[in-house]
Amino acid sequence: MGIRDRVSNYLYKQAEKRGAIEDIYNNVIRYGGRHVNDENILESSDVYELMQDISNQLMLASFSVEDEEGNEIKNHWALKTLRNPNNYLTGSEFIKLMTNTYLLQGEVFPILDGNQMHLATNVYTELDDRLIEHFSIGGAEIPSFMIRHIKNMGTNHLNGVGLLQLGKETLEGVMSAEKVLTDKYKKGGLLAFLLQLDAHINPQNGAQSKLIKKVLDQLEQIDESRSVKMIPLGKGYKIETLESPIDDQKTLAFLNVYKKDLGKFLGINVETYTKLLTADIEKAMMYLHNKAVRPIMKNFEDHLSLLFFGEKSEKRIRIKINILDFVTYSTKTNIGYNIVRTGITSPDNVAEMLGFPKQNTPETQAIYISNDLSKIGEKNATDDSLKGGDGNDKKEGNENI
Repeated sequence: MGIRDRVSNYLYKQAEKRGAIEDIYNNVIRYGGRHVNDENILESSDVYELMQDISNQLMLASFSVEDEEGNEIKNHWALKTLRNPNNYLTGSEFIKLMTNTYLLQGEVFPILDGNQMHLATNVYTELDDRLIEHFSIGGAEIPSFMIRHIKNMGTNHLNGVGLLQLGKETLEGVMSAEKVLTDKYKKGGLLAFLLQLDAHINPQNGAQSKLIKKVLDQLEQIDESRSVKMIPLGKGYKIETLESPIDDQKTLAFLNVYKKDLGKFLGINVETYTKLLTADIEKAMMYLHNKAVRPIMKNFEDHLSLLFFGEKSEKRIRIKINILDFVTYSTKTNIGYNIVRTGITSPDNVAEMLGFPKQNTPETQAIYISNDLSKIGEKNATDDSLKGGDGNDKKEGNENI
């Protein structure tokens, strides 16, 4: 064994006692990969942002109950449970958690226990010979009327597919690259220092041991980029900086390519969505709504209706999202102005949409149409608005003929 090898081994052992080398290798070199699970996946900022955009739309949604003819049933008991599902989650927290779990794991299991609703974990499912699905948690069977299996459908009839499964390799690559960069700059961009000795090393040499200890102590005290340490060394000794083998540009190029792929597993094209956010936030929200949110809403509606009312009932849970919650205020005022004049809604409804109090007068609750705001239902007003002129003009015209 050469002198340099013996020096390297000696310094490695000394540093490892301090935990320095082990810390560096664990985070950057020896175990560079990361196992992605539902606890750390949201550490990736891009994944978190995309999931926030999707689940926030559902978080702002409202529930309603409709009968078999599509008429809304006011104050139905199911609405109270949906607004207050249990004593540790609000209704908005519940729907957001259910959406995030659905997106990450590909399936989610809401349980209705009396007037409380929960999301079950570690659920085992199987189909019997009659193709009836059975559920158990920790060996205890859960009655099928109490639980629903909401699946993000792929090609398997029994299990859904989520981001953790679909994008596993991409996610692990992205998160490992992010962690490598983060760890590098947490350490000031440097991995270690190398003490080179040309002299003969003798482990029993107390002077050498003291020198090495002093040098390591000095280097460990450099905790800020502005710190400077003067380390006097004898003949045959020198210190060199080990430069980081991590190439920032290559890592960032990797992230720029593969981070965009993560959106595809959530149902959207990230480049299209980003461009729309820059150009027109309303179009961006509608793009997200139609591509990702509406299919989730439909699936949730179907399963929640069966969970609350059973297979024989015609009642349905409806999830309503006001897409105008996601547009600018100037856009809202333009939309409000136009929909009043086209007879779609009343001034009071528009006032509520814009955040103003309702006037609750016959005029503000009426439906209007056309440029002169003729009131629908008043035949004379409607007829007058279609004449193109008043009665005097018409009479004068007849006289001239």
